[in-house]
Amino acid sequence: MAELKNDRFLRALLREPVDVTPVWMMRQAGRYLPEYRATRAQAGDFLSLCKNRELACEVTLQPLERYDLDAAILFSDILTIPDAMGLGLYFEQGEGPKFEKVVRTEKDVDELPVPDAASDLDYVMAAVSEIRGALSGRVPLIGFSGSPWTLATYMVEGGSSKDFRHIKKMMYATPEVMHALLDKLAQSVTHYLNEQIRSGAQAVQIFDTWGGALSGPMYQEFSLKYMQQIVSGLIREYDGRRVPVIMFTKNGGQWLEVMAEAGADALGLDWTTNIDDARRRVGDRVALQGNMDPSVLYAPAERIRAEVADILARFGTGNGHVFNLGHGIHQFVDPESAKVFVDAVHELSAQYHR
Repeated sequence: MAELKNDRFLRALLREPVDVTPVWMMRQAGRYLPEYRATRAQAGDFLSLCKNRELACEVTLQPLERYDLDAAILFSDILTIPDAMGLGLYFEQGEGPKFEKVVRTEKDVDELPVPDAASDLDYVMAAVSEIRGALSGRVPLIGFSGSPWTLATYMVEGGSSKDFRHIKKMMYATPEVMHALLDKLAQSVTHYLNEQIRSGAQAVQIFDTWGGALSGPMYQEFSLKYMQQIVSGLIREYDGRRVPVIMFTKNGGQWLEVMAEAGADALGLDWTTNIDDARRRVGDRVALQGNMDPSVLYAPAERIRAEVADILARFGTGNGHVFNLGHGIHQFVDPESAKVFVDAVHELSAQYHR
């Protein structure tokens, strides 16, 4: 593999000195870009795009051609693991992901296989390898997975949910079944992320999109515990370099102290927690990634720059900040606004790294 030319993202995750604050965007390869929409149309549908290594590589690199980003993130979906377990992932127009089969009983859980990441998810590994080669050391490549709790919500509900009725019923009424499902998913995610690392991913992120739907004790028992299990089983050094791990729980800012003890190198923040407060609470135990509200990108350039300046000032001097949005970039954002955002991070952060 080519030598890495820009490693400030990896250095920041390890709380090492950098020249400017690194920046990337969750969902940076996505529908807000006209070139992405064209490639997706060429592929036919979203899943076909994920499963075509050349096209997945193409869309992963598209935002790097527009913006001075400090990392690329694998183009894929968090629901590849449940799909590989035989649940039949599909997408309804305007309704998001759905599964042909749901998991509701002990028998359903017992019948689920733990996928062989190298063979059952070979298309993901092919994309990782293709992207890493195409990057040619330009920036690091991030691999990712959904958290066990988040994957389980889709598997038990059969798709997206507003009230999490079925999975919370399972959690409270038959907790042993819930734990069996989460353990199986934690094993699957560990194998999956390790295979991504072997294929070329230089950092990995665990997306716990729905952890914030839980109460505090339930979050620790049914979400954080299994992310901690994954982190403890991950390859942490590969090709002579540390492989940083980012843990991101949306709406999880109230649990930062316990999250900081889970073994990840960095915690992702959404926009509901002030970054100065987060830094005070976690100290130097972990780096922080985030956390501008994606909706700020609908504002004029001056307002975007002001928000970037405010977040940088709140974090202050020192190491351990990766700038990002608090969640994925919205599909209706003007691509030029994303450029204002990325450029502002580099320009305005230099003063904090002298």
